[in-house]
Amino acid sequence: PSAAVPRLQNDSWGKQYSYALFKAMSHMLCIGYGQQAPEGMTDVWLTMLSMIVGATCYAMFIGHATALIQSLDSSRRQYQEKYKQVEQYMSFHKLPGDTRQRIHEYYEHRYQGKMFDEENILGELSEPLKEEIINFNCRNLVANMPLFANADPNFVTAMLTKLRFEVFQPGDFIIREGTVGKKMYFIQHGVVSILTKGNKETKLSDGSYFGEICLLTRGRRTASVRADTYCRLYSLSVDNFNEVLEEYPMMRRAFETVAMDRLDRIGEVPAPLQPLPGPTGPP
Repeated sequence: PSAAVPRLQNDSWGKQYSYALFKAMSHMLCIGYGQQAPEGMTDVWLTMLSMIVGATCYAMFIGHATALIQSLDSSRRQYQEKYKQVEQYMSFHKLPGDTRQRIHEYYEHRYQGKMFDEENILGELSEPLKEEIINFNCRNLVANMPLFANADPNFVTAMLTKLRFEVFQPGDFIIREGTVGKKMYFIQHGVVSILTKGNKETKLSDGSYFGEICLLTRGRRTASVRADTYCRLYSLSVDNFNEVLEEYPMMRRAFETVAMDRLDRIGEVPAPLQPLPGPTGPP
């Protein structure tokens, strides 16, 4: 033993275990006890108490520093945690490499490295605040779309609060001909192609909408729609479509006019447009 520590063979078990505990804590906590080793039981126990307090304070400092760094960009951390789950899912199902790459690109374009629970955030706000935020987020869509630019502001707000944001990749078929349509789409940014039976191809870009024919006729899709670029769209379900147009029958007629023109251009016989149920619908 060191000269600073007396021989312990003949000492009491309490003293032996105290020095053994002190030596073990010195190694485990990696904390020095100064130039001179403690002498006597009082010094040993005070030194161990000091080491415990110091180690606790150090651990608390590291914990708070880590929490502070993580809180600086919590949305990016949530995105990274979510994408790790996606990677594990792809690995579990042994998806091919090209599919994994498309999924990776989708997440990059859809969330852009940050993830929020937007529905929960908006659900906690009052209706005026929620409408203000939605109108601000969709300001470019409203500015580029004549349908919204010239419409009643109350109609625009009613529509915007029911839209859902979606992203499609180049080559994705947003709509397939012959299927039952349950949504229409508004293009915030991107280019899509309308493909018909006669191999006619029509391009639509920012500020346009499509898919309303099926909602009006209650029939099947009359054409396919393919994304040519990365497309940022807003979708509107058939139930929400009818709900809003019940209150604004003049806007329904505007949709019907465009739908009839499109059916005529692709050579389809216009199906009778279904009137809205109830006394508020047009005759």
